[in-house]
Amino acid sequence: MSTPRPNVLCILTDDQGVWAAGCYSNREIRTANIDRIAETGVRFDRFFVATPVCSPSRATLLTGRIPSQHGVHDWIRGGNVGEGAASYLDGETAYTDVLAAHGWRCGLSGKWHLGNSTLPQHGFSHWFSHQFGGGPYNDAPMVRNGIPVTEPGYVTNVITDDALAFIDRNANQENPFYLSVHYTAPHSPWTGHPQDIVDSYDDCPFASCPQEPVHPWAGGLTRECMGDRESLKGYFAAVTAMDLDVGRLLDRLDHHGIREDTLVIFLSDNGFSLGHHGFWGKGNGTSPLNMYENSIRVPALISQPGRVPEGVVQPAMISAYDFMPTLLSYLDLPVPSDRNLPGRNAVDAWMGRTAESVRTDRTDGDGRSGAGRDHVVVFDEYGGTRMIRTESWKYVHRYPGGPNELYDLDNDPDERANLADDAGYTGRCDELRGELTSWFERYVDPDRDGRSRPVTGLGQLRPVGGAWENDSPAFESPKS
Repeated sequence: MSTPRPNVLCILTDDQGVWAAGCYSNREIRTANIDRIAETGVRFDRFFVATPVCSPSRATLLTGRIPSQHGVHDWIRGGNVGEGAASYLDGETAYTDVLAAHGWRCGLSGKWHLGNSTLPQHGFSHWFSHQFGGGPYNDAPMVRNGIPVTEPGYVTNVITDDALAFIDRNANQENPFYLSVHYTAPHSPWTGHPQDIVDSYDDCPFASCPQEPVHPWAGGLTRECMGDRESLKGYFAAVTAMDLDVGRLLDRLDHHGIREDTLVIFLSDNGFSLGHHGFWGKGNGTSPLNMYENSIRVPALISQPGRVPEGVVQPAMISAYDFMPTLLSYLDLPVPSDRNLPGRNAVDAWMGRTAESVRTDRTDGDGRSGAGRDHVVVFDEYGGTRMIRTESWKYVHRYPGGPNELYDLDNDPDERANLADDAGYTGRCDELRGELTSWFERYVDPDRDGRSRPVTGLGQLRPVGGAWENDSPAFESPKS
């Protein structure tokens, strides 16, 4: 029988495409343990990140707020370690703050990448973090006991070993635990992975990763990797090696007899394309930045046997900004009321209710009930690129001057025909743009508004907003 105060194991991967798991119908990649979570819980078919790149996406998962509220607009290039280390989420309330205040012992094993990797923060009392956001898979730069160290071994195993030790110390204690296991896999580099796993993909046709004609907006990674079988093998090997360690975590919960007392969550921070749409990468894999489905949709699974229904596929549209209020509600904890949170409690979706039932729980931008609406809406932003997606339509608006995009997802699910400049769809564009504008006006903090900031996908160098504003650049500019 599951406990009313369950432990939480949250596994977060890095750059894992929604297509890169067996439970999402990929017959080429081996993910037996990720599939095991899906078989014992709920698999979300349409879980959307709020920004298709790592740091702002992670910040939204933690805080329930969008980049133009929390101020993290790009992957964090500066302020992770050393003299200039900066805590990018100062002043924010993370769900781990709430958990810690109500008795959960919170631990982090793996990637942080939200600034100041040496400092435990936001309720975490155990802190074993990656110094940066990624890097070599062997002898990785980590932080242990507040001290930067080089940890020998394969970093996926190193992260898992630390997480297992945390579980051993905290299993079956009076108070529950929360554990974030944040892998760097399958982020590049796609070298240095266990050779036997790499070799096991020698004969893989990689039909799940079509190497399409190069996209006109594609960046340098595409030119380097398009059609490169060794990179494809490395990506797949990174996922499979990580999946084996997911199995180690699940087995350890079973060993301690706490599987039914533990909510297991599996997510990725953003999607990824390996030749899909003619590019390699995520939201910053193109210039201008993109909002393709493979960039914004991620694998998302939850499981707690005895409480969460098993083997359910949930088609409801869920956003990362729904995650914080939903998790806290699932744990019967208070959701902060002073944060102007854009998300909603999606516990009904977690519990397997149908999309039709779930959609009436969403509220419009003015706070009114969403009952009776003919569509569910999710929103994304990445600097001056903003998106609104309904059941049937996706509109991408780029400030200040485009190019904009409109896709009829019912008839064009692969987003091949951009209708934004078609005179026959002017009314549809106007309607969606108006809804997008109204929604962001409700939630944006003017001091942290990303719409007019020079976000290029090349990295954020320091926090923005309030006291952080000064004359030094906050974003990396393209080289001329």
